[in-house]
Amino acid sequence: MTGTTGLPSSPDPTALADRVRDALAAVVDPEIRRPITELGMVRSVDVHDGGRVTVGVDLTVAGCPMKGTLVRDVTAAASAVDGVTVADVDLGVMTPEQRQALRTQLRGGTGDPVIPFAQPGSLTKVFAIASGKGGVGKSSVTANLAAALAADGLNVGVIDADIYGFSIPRMLGVDRQPTRVDSMLLPPISHGVKVVSIGMFVPPGQPVVWRGPMLHRALEQFLADVFWGDLDVLLLDLPPGTGDIAISVAQLLPGSQLVVVTTPQAAAAEVAERAGSVATQTSQRVVGVVENMSWLEQPDGSRLEIFGSGGGRRVAERLSATVGSDVPLLGQVPLDVAVREAGDDGTPVVLSAPDSPGAVVLRDVARSLARQSRGLAGMQLGIAPVG
Repeated sequence: MTGTTGLPSSPDPTALADRVRDALAAVVDPEIRRPITELGMVRSVDVHDGGRVTVGVDLTVAGCPMKGTLVRDVTAAASAVDGVTVADVDLGVMTPEQRQALRTQLRGGTGDPVIPFAQPGSLTKVFAIASGKGGVGKSSVTANLAAALAADGLNVGVIDADIYGFSIPRMLGVDRQPTRVDSMLLPPISHGVKVVSIGMFVPPGQPVVWRGPMLHRALEQFLADVFWGDLDVLLLDLPPGTGDIAISVAQLLPGSQLVVVTTPQAAAAEVAERAGSVATQTSQRVVGVVENMSWLEQPDGSRLEIFGSGGGRRVAERLSATVGSDVPLLGQVPLDVAVREAGDDGTPVVLSAPDSPGAVVLRDVARSLARQSRGLAGMQLGIAPVG
């Protein structure tokens, strides 16, 4: 379009600004996972001569670790609008009042922290990954299940509830703290999984020396003070045994369900059975058993059962009798060097070597969990008494 001078005419500023705002609705905050227009982050859209546009964006916090991603995505979205010749981004920071409004919006209209997964209307499936003793690969199983579920398109979160022996950040390749928006934490995302661990808050090599009440409060904060968004699945990597955290999970998340991890060894299986039997006292459902380190496949195709055999099946059978319902053996994960290497490198084996023997079994277990229904504890069933 040209004017009487033959030169290109400038687009209508108001119309161009509206088109840019429409385009920005497709830009999603990388931490909150919602459009920046919906979150009130777009402060202004100014149109200058010649189609140059400046987009004002207010970050949630000054040190936002994802600001580079936001600048790139906003620039790309604005530049793609017909009539825009150059797109600039002017970064600012939300005021305390804006952050309060954001927290209230994200918490469903209340600024007070609540545990969303304990609410009657929650559709999130919560699985607590438990074991009787340490060293059976519980954290490795948790990390791979989370990555596999996310790779299948589900919204997944992981809480590293093993306060003393946290290892989930390394296994999922998380190397930064959550972003703090006043009293709300935005969890880092790795491989499509939102992750929170006490390991993000303590210096390397420093132990956590806490008693029971502190452990309970830490778990409560991970559940209520973190903005998880709309999760399909939440996994909790529990510490070994039946101590404070296991009890707190049952109290804070009455709808949570247990997945018990063991090895084939008889000694490990006996202890794992006790970890699963806690469900009889906490009214939790035991979804199933995962047997890890089941065998080592030899070059000739035979299996070397380093830790014996049958432990997972025995745990499943005995738990079925104890809890009075079917507790299946969900899978047997072979000893696989690729699983260990992937955990050390921060990319779970279900992603780094999806065709390896361990990855195939872990993906099958993840899909079986995805098919599980949410626990009924605390859920509104739509039943009213008849007068």
